[in-house]
Amino acid sequence: MNRSEINEIKKNILGDRLSIDRLSGCYVDYEKKKKALFHKSFGTLPEEETWKYYDIFRRTLSGTVGKNLLSLEFPMKEEETGGAQEFLLTLRDSGLKEEELIEELFERIIENYTDPENYYIVLAHGIYDIPGITKDRIENDDASDNIFDFIICSICPVKLSKAGLSFDESKKTIAERKRDWVVDQPVKGFLFPAFIDRTGDIHNALYFTKKPADVQPGLFDALFKTMAPLSAPEQKETFQTIIEDTIGEDGDLRVVKNIHELLSEMMIGSADDPEPLEIGKKEIRQILEDAGVSKEGMERFDTVFENATDEGDGIFTVANVSDIKKMSIESPDVVIRVKPDRADRVMPRVVEGKDCLLIEVDDHVEVNGINVRTIFRK
Repeated sequence: MNRSEINEIKKNILGDRLSIDRLSGCYVDYEKKKKALFHKSFGTLPEEETWKYYDIFRRTLSGTVGKNLLSLEFPMKEEETGGAQEFLLTLRDSGLKEEELIEELFERIIENYTDPENYYIVLAHGIYDIPGITKDRIENDDASDNIFDFIICSICPVKLSKAGLSFDESKKTIAERKRDWVVDQPVKGFLFPAFIDRTGDIHNALYFTKKPADVQPGLFDALFKTMAPLSAPEQKETFQTIIEDTIGEDGDLRVVKNIHELLSEMMIGSADDPEPLEIGKKEIRQILEDAGVSKEGMERFDTVFENATDEGDGIFTVANVSDIKKMSIESPDVVIRVKPDRADRVMPRVVEGKDCLLIEVDDHVEVNGINVRTIFRK
């Protein structure tokens, strides 16, 4: 799913076209014991309570595509009888009225989700009445002839509220506030099926993780029976390993600056594309060649790439491996941050036999927030 497709579902959770009809919940303590389990008609909940759930589901569709929101395609074998996709499809088609299926999903989550504290699993079934869209991307109410039938699941930490004082209305006095177990914002979740090309795609799903570094591969595998993609930090670390091992000891500032600039240009050029920009082995090879990596380095590339990735099959989201907003140059005692379009102001030089970085400055320089008008005194 791309950002546009995710946003369409997210914004309509509060709209008239999307309705949630069933809700199931399971409260789990830190010992993985179920403390409460319920199945309800969403329409029977108090209005104030429904808005809290709307907020949870919207936040389960929040974040950056490729970092917090990970798209996945089911392996072919998982679409067969007994597979993960077939299980979720059966659960969706039941409208959450088959309690045994719901409880089986909860068991899979409880067994594989890692959390040292209490948490709340909430599962909902909903239908989105998809409006037609004109060539000018304007919704056409009369052209609606399709629906998106889906389930959405969220995992929320449950934390004890902070101790404090509050006003006791009955006693007209200030007293110690009663501490309650409060459901926090979701940290994990998924949407099935995916909403692709403005229709439900049962071959795909969307996974949410609040912390990009904490994908929890065990939970991912339990839900979808497929390997979790590399997290954003893992992608960055793997990409950096490929670059460092390819350029080797011959790598210099010029080459690394060129790589950064090429990635930045690619990101700027794809800014209007709703899909996150991804690169694989072929694109990375071209970037390294264009950046000026030596012939010897390029001869190492294939081996380096295969060693760093799963049998050479590595796809990287560019936003995860490169920050187009700044270029950072670090040594043990000095850190330099430069705007990408002004990286040419940092130049390697040899001064009195020592390797140095020469930084070109203008008449506006600040030191700890203080303007310094004269940099050098003659």
